[in-house]
Amino acid sequence: MTPPLGLTGSMALWRAYQRALTAHPWKVQVLTAGSLMGLGDVISQQLVERRGLREHQAGRTLTMVCLGCGFVGPVVGGWYRVLDRLVPGTAKVDALKKMLLDQGGFAPCFLGCFLPLIGTLNGLSAQDNWAKLRRLWPAVQLANFYLVPLHYRLAVVQCVAVVWNSYLSWKAHRL
Repeated sequence: MTPPLGLTGSMALWRAYQRALTAHPWKVQVLTAGSLMGLGDVISQQLVERRGLREHQAGRTLTMVCLGCGFVGPVVGGWYRVLDRLVPGTAKVDALKKMLLDQGGFAPCFLGCFLPLIGTLNGLSAQDNWAKLRRLWPAVQLANFYLVPLHYRLAVVQCVAVVWNSYLSWKAHRL
């Protein structure tokens, strides 16, 4: 029995992504981060704000893509590599150590740069988002460090971040 056509296409796309990731891990991770940040903005504009295609602000989406490719992807992807060298392994205790280092050391530094940057680009207040960040990311990162191989971690975080980026984009651009 063959899988349905949509599933076959999805599987082929996934295999192509894995091949590209193996051949060019850094480039693919950075492009993935930018693409998923852009997707978050598209979701915000089309599904949350209901702008429609004629009112879609392409420059705003491009800003989010550039932020993902130029800042989030390289910084977070680089951090995951450093973190995996600092705490090798994928056991539960290793994942907990990584989450504690990530949330206790890296996240405050990263957010100290990221939130003012996105605030500058979008007029967003860092204080509006801090409480939600503190609740969401520790749980995401614990699962990410325990369940996900290193080369997929940035993509997993960016997939979760699509929802977060949709919220940030909506919050920053409310009328």
